[in-house]
Amino acid sequence: MKRIIFDCDNTMGVPNCDVDDGLTLLYLLGKDDISLEGVTLTYGNNSLDVVYDTTLSLIKDLNLNISIYKGSEDKNNRISDASKFLAHTVKNNPKEIIVLATGALTNIYGAYLYDNSFFDNVKEIVLMGGITKPLIISGHKVNELNFSCDPEASSKVINSSSKISILNGHTTMEALFGPCELEKIKTSPNKVLNYIYDKILPWCNLNESLTGFNGFCNWDVAAAIYITNPELFKDEIATINSNSSDLATGCLKLDSYGKKVNMPSSILDLKTFNETFIESLLKLDTNLNN
Repeated sequence: MKRIIFDCDNTMGVPNCDVDDGLTLLYLLGKDDISLEGVTLTYGNNSLDVVYDTTLSLIKDLNLNISIYKGSEDKNNRISDASKFLAHTVKNNPKEIIVLATGALTNIYGAYLYDNSFFDNVKEIVLMGGITKPLIISGHKVNELNFSCDPEASSKVINSSSKISILNGHTTMEALFGPCELEKIKTSPNKVLNYIYDKILPWCNLNESLTGFNGFCNWDVAAAIYITNPELFKDEIATINSNSSDLATGCLKLDSYGKKVNMPSSILDLKTFNETFIESLLKLDTNLNN
């Protein structure tokens, strides 16, 4: 059983905002071998208040049994309910908690500011974010939107004493959820999948109008599946030498000197990846009815 705290900027269902944080949350809840210890809320896809309200709505709509903790957007005061929960949980369970962070890293750095033993006590921090070169999707340059939100916090986390794994934008852009997968969700008798389809359809339509692709990149889910099914990725060790100035654009500078991190370079089997994702969502319906 892997124990996870999920730090995210869920905006699933908010107009013109990404859906992958909400999908990641539901994926984790459907996994029998994952204990979701709590969800801490950050910003990135939208403001912290929007993220908080959206997550409350998701919990109510699906009757989810999870605890959420609101973070901070204030770079002059990063300590919050979220950072305190992170710090206390990790301190009370040394080397047992994996932190999965898929938005701004303000709360994660805030946990260290609250308790300087945080980075030493956490089992692993798995991050979604960063680019090593310009990120191009369908001919369009896409800005990095996670590490760049709070570059100082990103630098402190990446360069910390913790074991760090980074699912960067180049690898996670391979996590395409396309027409075939959408059809499976659309035609399923499962009530959770029906709910999800209604929530993600506007985002899929927007992506199709902008890029011609009927679907979306399941960026954050890739980071979660890396935790649950690392065999689906080509794992690589990279040495990162990025400061806060670099991370203001999300740039991960590869060097011979710096912080060694796990940074998978590709998804090996997209079909199995998507099947793994959908199978967990199907289990969630059973879990909800228990």
